[in-house]
Amino acid sequence: MTVKENKDKTVLHVSLFGDFSMSYDGKLITGKAKSTENQFNYLMQLILHFANEGVSKNLLVSTLFAGRDLNNPNHAVHSVMYNAKKRLQSFGLPDVNYFVQKEGRYYWTPEIPVEEDVRVFERLLEEAKQEEDRTRKMELLRQAIYLYTGDFLENQLSVVWVAKENWQYRKLFTEAVEDLSVILEEEKMISELERLGKYASKVQPFSNWETLTMKAYVSGGEIDKAYRLFEDTSEQYLFSQGIKPSEKMYEQISRMGQHFEHSAGTLQEIQEHLEEDEFHSGGYNCSYPVFLGIYRAINRITERSGQMVYLMLCTIVDTKGNVLVKGAKLEELSIRLEEAIRTTIRRSDVMNRYGKGQYLVLLMNTTMENCQIIQKRIDEKFMVNRQRISVKYYVNAIWKG
Repeated sequence: MTVKENKDKTVLHVSLFGDFSMSYDGKLITGKAKSTENQFNYLMQLILHFANEGVSKNLLVSTLFAGRDLNNPNHAVHSVMYNAKKRLQSFGLPDVNYFVQKEGRYYWTPEIPVEEDVRVFERLLEEAKQEEDRTRKMELLRQAIYLYTGDFLENQLSVVWVAKENWQYRKLFTEAVEDLSVILEEEKMISELERLGKYASKVQPFSNWETLTMKAYVSGGEIDKAYRLFEDTSEQYLFSQGIKPSEKMYEQISRMGQHFEHSAGTLQEIQEHLEEDEFHSGGYNCSYPVFLGIYRAINRITERSGQMVYLMLCTIVDTKGNVLVKGAKLEELSIRLEEAIRTTIRRSDVMNRYGKGQYLVLLMNTTMENCQIIQKRIDEKFMVNRQRISVKYYVNAIWKG
């Protein structure tokens, strides 16, 4: 029997995306404030998720008892099932045989219908795949995507069977988001594309879904928002995962200029707009996308001019020379290093905060000897009160001729 055929019966509602939970007749059986790390939950997760396929005794034993040596595995499994039955009855479920054994496998009883978010997710995606009407297809994809609230049993991803299922559902979610985003772009549904990008980034972090939000910002002419999102994302990826955003995100940044059109103007008007609003001493401190563009342009210029331009990486390190990646004072030290660099380098030099405690500097038309002098001057401004934290420098010529 399907859930639809049992509308007159109370359904056991099960959620396996994100945090595990079960409810029946309006009562929460497990989840939320209740602990989900126990044998009852492990049993229910397996039996309910594989209600049609059934669960082997070996998988039950390995999941419920985590490799412990058992004198009588059959008795141990049945003991857990007996306790589970008493608990289910206490929450008002009908007194039936919940766990049916057939040909060496265990199944959930067909007498109590189950609605599991994961299976609904699969069904919606299958319907969307077969749907030819574009509007209906879009609605089915929406429903499936927003039903996905996080990794499959996200707190148990170290368990082999959970990890395997999670990989499958992450793949399905990724494909669904990509399919829906294409339709939204083609239909110019910009606000919904922005919402989709933000939601996907939240439930599947560090997967570069920020590119969808950036596309929405660019399409809506909100270039500044797109740049800020890129900078925030770059910093978050670097600090939390030690990775940089994908090439797809860099490509999105490079396309921004194509969408940034102005009304016709005279050269004098355009030049006045390009100038800085006020005079700033010290080096030019810019965002990473701007720094990237300047680096590439300078690299081309030096091919013809023969000028020597150096790229310097300044990194805050501890007393053993290890890179500082966390700590209450790291942000304070980063700000101090930024000021020391900016006030030391020339106005023609360019700098960028690459990550916490790390800065990139482009030193124009100089020598390696001058780079060393600059490092000493930065140290003089950064080092205070005999602090043991220091700065490590790496320098490369950007064009080696």
